[in-house]
Amino acid sequence: MSLSCRDLHRTFQTSSQSIQVLKGIDLEVGAGEVVAILGPSGSGKSTLLNLLAGLDKPSEGEIFWDGEAIGAKTSHELAALRLKKVGLIFQDHYLLEDLNVIENVSLSGRLRRTVDKERVTALLGAVGLGQRSDFMPKKLSGGERQRVAVARALYAKPSIILADEPTGSLDRVNARAVYEILVDLARSENSAVVMVTHDEGLVKNVDKRFYLEDGRLQEQHPVL
Repeated sequence: MSLSCRDLHRTFQTSSQSIQVLKGIDLEVGAGEVVAILGPSGSGKSTLLNLLAGLDKPSEGEIFWDGEAIGAKTSHELAALRLKKVGLIFQDHYLLEDLNVIENVSLSGRLRRTVDKERVTALLGAVGLGQRSDFMPKKLSGGERQRVAVARALYAKPSIILADEPTGSLDRVNARAVYEILVDLARSENSAVVMVTHDEGLVKNVDKRFYLEDGRLQEQHPVL
């Protein structure tokens, strides 16, 4: 499995009580699979995604990237491994405003001081932005910025892609376009995708569909 977790719990402690947000989550996502996680606001969807991304630590349980447990790794080790294995997409594109499109897409390569220009060109063509490669983010529409974010997440050929409400700030037409680009590209690259969203109408053509409520995941029949 590209991504899996076992008996995942997350409890937050306040001054007066413990709040158990996740209660024993089990999940397996294989290469090329697209998984959607839905649920009401405050159900813990983003908490779960942060755990799967190694941005937070579970209270109990273990997470595996390509079969490798990440729980005992130091923050430095985890960051280095994440750079290679995990692509992240958020509701806000988080593009760097002082970098152009090419520089934003190749950001992880720039951090490693090696940029694959052919890879950048191919990705920008795939997301329909080949003619905007030298544009600054402020000159792009919201949908175009999110397409750049998708290309950036895929640049390093990650085995895992985690998307938190990636189309939440877009209108219906742009949301559908960005969703389809993400799913098609991820499948063609054989990446495992976990997408958190509140939009049940958006997540069609997925391999697995789960509903998170009261701290537990329940699998639903996928909508084709």
